[in-house]
Amino acid sequence: MSPPSSTSSPICSLTPILTTTHLPAMRFNLHRCSSHFPSLLFKLNHPHLLPLSPPPPISSIRFTSFPFFAPHHRFFSHPPSSLPKLSSSSSSPDLTHFIRRAAVSATVSETDQDCASVTGTSQKGRIYHETYGCQMNINDMEIVLSIMKSAGYTDVVEAPESAEVIFINTCAIRDNAEQRVWQRLNYFWFLKRHWKSNVAIGRSQSLRPPKVVVLGCMAERLKDKILDADKMVDVVCGPDAYRDLPRLLEEVDYGQKGINTLLSLEETYADINPVRISSNSVTAFVSVMRGCNNMCSFCIVPFTRGRERSRPVESIVREVGELWKEGVKEIMLLGQNVNSYNDNSEVEDVEAGSNWKLSNGFLSRCKVKNVGLRFADLLDRLSVEFPEMRFRYTSPHPKDFPDELLYVMRDRYNICNYIHLPAQSGSTTVLERMRRGYTREAYLDLVHKIRDIIPDVGISSDFICGFCGETEEEHEDTLSLTKAVGYDMAYMFAYSMREKTHAHRNFVDDVPENVKQRRLAELIEAFRESTGQCFDSQIGTVQLVLVEGPNKRAPETELMGKSDRGHRVSFSILPLSHTVDDDGKRDPKAGDYVEVRILRSTRASLFGEAIVRTNLSTFYKPDEDLVSFSQS
Repeated sequence: MSPPSSTSSPICSLTPILTTTHLPAMRFNLHRCSSHFPSLLFKLNHPHLLPLSPPPPISSIRFTSFPFFAPHHRFFSHPPSSLPKLSSSSSSPDLTHFIRRAAVSATVSETDQDCASVTGTSQKGRIYHETYGCQMNINDMEIVLSIMKSAGYTDVVEAPESAEVIFINTCAIRDNAEQRVWQRLNYFWFLKRHWKSNVAIGRSQSLRPPKVVVLGCMAERLKDKILDADKMVDVVCGPDAYRDLPRLLEEVDYGQKGINTLLSLEETYADINPVRISSNSVTAFVSVMRGCNNMCSFCIVPFTRGRERSRPVESIVREVGELWKEGVKEIMLLGQNVNSYNDNSEVEDVEAGSNWKLSNGFLSRCKVKNVGLRFADLLDRLSVEFPEMRFRYTSPHPKDFPDELLYVMRDRYNICNYIHLPAQSGSTTVLERMRRGYTREAYLDLVHKIRDIIPDVGISSDFICGFCGETEEEHEDTLSLTKAVGYDMAYMFAYSMREKTHAHRNFVDDVPENVKQRRLAELIEAFRESTGQCFDSQIGTVQLVLVEGPNKRAPETELMGKSDRGHRVSFSILPLSHTVDDDGKRDPKAGDYVEVRILRSTRASLFGEAIVRTNLSTFYKPDEDLVSFSQS
């Protein structure tokens, strides 16, 4: 089933009522802050009490496994004398008006009525959001905000105490991330459970008890546990079900728990324009594919994000073009396995696996059925159409670096010379237990090939310490790999077992926690030497820096940005001329490209002196016979 268009209206939560021939007694309550009419109670069909039975199945409802009403009965009642009388001469609203505007709920409390007079408040509720985990989660939150904005939730606040809807976007990759989420949920539960007293003492400014919504990977993994946690959470929504959020929130008004964690084989949100969380930023995330097919034994992503599916190239080009018009100068292309991108939307069926090239010496457990436009094709298209925009990407898998991709990176100056190359371990035996599809030797051969083709490339990595059965010798192999490669940066973690994974079913988490932490400390120390040498090697060079804003440590006197290799670079503010534009001297600002001569290194960042403002294409002066660019 193809994803619905963003222009289609969400399924009305009252559809089952309108299509049911037998309507029980109901009470509708107009929210006072959004209508000039007073609270109005009325009955439909029957003046006596009747249980509200579940409606018959409705084929138009997209998620049939989540019925509109719970199986148990609910009663809606009021005394006939409580019905307000409308003057016969007044222009009374019709039933359609109430169906569209009414919210089935308890009578508005006195506290609600007092708070509802606050001006500028969103009709449906103000949103507060928090995001944990990877860049993909940040981009997902931007998609959620776009969906909610289209549904009428237009206000976003900076504090959970001022929100009627609280979103927490979660990560389930490691146990520490989940524990941080549970701590925040405890506080949100406190805001909801003790709402009246919090309002009375000024701790909370929300107009009603907030609805707490858990999104993302943790929602997918722990949905039952989250919903059963002492009424802590109202809605649980998985990464592929964000379109369903408005309906799920309406379910809460009926006293139900909203849940949709269905995974999709098609959902990419390609038709949704994300609401940028940092609206004034010169960098942005663009998701190009979702899901993962690799099934590494330690990883839960295939179970929380589903199978791989890629957005059409045209939709990505369109989104990048809109960001360029908004002043964005650098794009980070995102995907759980971003370089396995495969747009086959306009390609007929071909033989499984044909023309699907992997890195030399690497294996894949998943056969590709339909081969379309690959990641190298996407990068080539974007770099040509947007010559003054820089492109990065994460997170790739080492198996998906065919030579074509490396040559495109070499030949296109606006594709950054930076590759994230997750190794996870330096031991071939551990890599085999991890089901990574390569050996230590194949990984090192790939590193050498990358540096032969792209000489000044920066390489970063991921590593896990203390995986199931890891010995001291295997740990030493990892330490030696870091020295052999010489990484610019790395993300390092102690292993934590995840349910549903291959390791959970087949291995034992037998490395003691104190041993994991000791090995992690040793790995971090080894990386300090490696990364320090990479940063020190930049001293004396001239780097092109995209200015992102003031240096937080010296906001009045210094600016900060990133070099092509992703190194953080700071420099003093002073007026600069431009290499091409005759606009006189002025201080650089966010979005400017500045040539910076590197003077010193802290082994974590660089500091230099600004030379001149310039353009991306002017700085690199590409060989026109090799690369031909056309302004978009």
